[in-house]
Amino acid sequence: MNDQRSEHLKAADRLLAAATSGRPCAPVRDLIGTAAEGYAVQEINTRRALAEGRRPVGRKIGITNPAVQRQFGIDQPDFGVLFADMCHPEGLPIPYGRFLQPRAEAEIALVIGTDLVGGPFTVADVIRAVEFLLPAVEIVDSRITDWDITLADTIADNASSGGFVLGNSPVALSGLDLRTAAMRMTRDGAEVSSGTGADCLGHPLNAATWLANTLGGTDFPLRAGDIVLTGALGPVVPVAPGNVFEARIEGVGSVTAVFGPTSENQER
Repeated sequence: MNDQRSEHLKAADRLLAAATSGRPCAPVRDLIGTAAEGYAVQEINTRRALAEGRRPVGRKIGITNPAVQRQFGIDQPDFGVLFADMCHPEGLPIPYGRFLQPRAEAEIALVIGTDLVGGPFTVADVIRAVEFLLPAVEIVDSRITDWDITLADTIADNASSGGFVLGNSPVALSGLDLRTAAMRMTRDGAEVSSGTGADCLGHPLNAATWLANTLGGTDFPLRAGDIVLTGALGPVVPVAPGNVFEARIEGVGSVTAVFGPTSENQER
């Protein structure tokens, strides 16, 4: 085993141990330094998850919103894998103890209707491939203590993914102007985040096109049925036990994420 592979495995082991134990770990940037190395670490833990029988259902795109970029000092998007066990039903209590340091953000989710293999792809290609849209609340989470992350750290940590809630009323993309679509998210009835589609790489479809082109030539391109969380439309905000979040996105609809009342660790 070469030295680089050894460092990647150490980083993957550190992050997996944090996720399993429920205790955040030190950053992994002492072991890796580039985005490419971060994705190599992410892939190690992705393949471990697949070997355990976890089912991938799509991708999340992260660090697309200027406010979030400023919040973490990161200037480019990234992506992570969504698994079926990360999806929580709308309106039912989400076990708070499954997360280490959860935060919430409102997004537009795309559900892909046709494979996007190869490329390069245009926005028009992506539009043709989108079957429908859903409003979403993503629960971002970090296995790294105090969210002390660089780009390499968050990529290695599956783009700081934790879970997500989808609305239950699909909407067709045709006729919608997602760039100007306004988003408002409340926590326990008080507004905590707002923005528009333009706050997601200028347009949520720009983010989706970036992802399609990034993945098109890999072993894991976007496939029919995949969910794509396109990125935050406004600032990401902390979550506490018992919080109720509602996100409303103009033309797309609303979604509610309800967190359980306890912060005690539950079965992961």
